[in-house]
Amino acid sequence: MESVYLPQNKPLKLVSRERVLDLAEPVVMGILNCTPDSFSDGGRFVSVDLALAQAERMIGEGALIIDVGGESTRPGALPVSISEEIDRVLPVIERLRGTHPVWISIDTLKPEVMDAACAAGADLINDVRALLAPGAVEVAARHRVAVCLMHMKGEPQTMQQAPCYQHVTTDVRRFLQQRLDACVDAGIPVERVVLDPGFGFGKTLEHNLQLLAELPDLVELGPPLLAGLSRKSMFQQLLGLNVGERLHASVAAATLAVWQGASIIRAHDVRATVEAVRFASAVTRATQKAG
Repeated sequence: MESVYLPQNKPLKLVSRERVLDLAEPVVMGILNCTPDSFSDGGRFVSVDLALAQAERMIGEGALIIDVGGESTRPGALPVSISEEIDRVLPVIERLRGTHPVWISIDTLKPEVMDAACAAGADLINDVRALLAPGAVEVAARHRVAVCLMHMKGEPQTMQQAPCYQHVTTDVRRFLQQRLDACVDAGIPVERVVLDPGFGFGKTLEHNLQLLAELPDLVELGPPLLAGLSRKSMFQQLLGLNVGERLHASVAAATLAVWQGASIIRAHDVRATVEAVRFASAVTRATQKAG
């Protein structure tokens, strides 16, 4: 399955409106959960001031994208209303946009939240459902923002109940290709698209490990890849680590993801991840020169 979008040695970039994010070197996306129930840091940044202070901290540590979320997508999480999600994220986006040139991502699967966030200045829609909700693609096209299309098997409430694939990487690749084609057909240029295999979203430990090992197969689709491995439950399954003990494993996974071709690493622990990403990128460059 060959992609018509595969770049011919062109440097990667991401475009949103008139902004361009250079992805010739991998970058880190800092996670900002404005939620009471996210699996790792729920409740820590529910006030606007606390959320902004955390965003400032992550920007200072080297994050080039801040991913603002108002609804948890952890396994078993309950959905929140459109109005409540907007109330959680909009003040943060507005104030962050007014004070920083950082790229702002809205982590949501609701078109109404996407619309409000983009109107407030968000540069990127990060959707775990890959813009499948009715009206989502149209919102992204109208605002001319970048989009991150993620693969998820099932819904957040049920996704970890015995997920099954014929071949996980092939199935994920096929889905991402279909969603990429749908976006391009709807007027979203490929330069505005990021792809995310969705580690931990409807995948077993074995699925996650296979996806990471075969990540270059997804790089071949063309658009930059985002890898979100930070503090995932796979580290508990593999290493017996509780959420607060997963820093080293998360950084190791981020390093491997960059080595395998990921361009954006989504992380809770920004400073450590930035250092790991920069080192992995330097080794990758040296390897390419040596080859």
